[in-house]
Amino acid sequence: MSELPPCPKCQSVYTYEDGALLMCPECGNEWSPGADMSGEPEFKDANGNRLADGDTVTVIKDLKLKGSSQVLKVGTKVKNIRLVEGDHNIDCKIDGFGAMKLKSEFVKKI
Repeated sequence: MSELPPCPKCQSVYTYEDGALLMCPECGNEWSPGADMSGEPEFKDANGNRLADGDTVTVIKDLKLKGSSQVLKVGTKVKNIRLVEGDHNIDCKIDGFGAMKLKSEFVKKI
């Protein structure tokens, strides 16, 4: 029997195989044995390009602003983004609108 690697999230040695995935009974983490487990999430734009902190992106769709009658228009340039985990994974400041959170699926890297 081959030795299974410890859980990349909690380092538990009690990992087990469940089909093609490895499972951790202590924290509930599931991962693929060949997957990159660097611990950092990977964010991609609408075209599949990898995003990084400090990138400049443009909006690819008119976005209604919650709690306002304003609309963020297609082609709006957003400079110096910051990536965060959560539902909306881009924190930024947009000239004329202020601080915002955007989803990476609605932007395109420049």
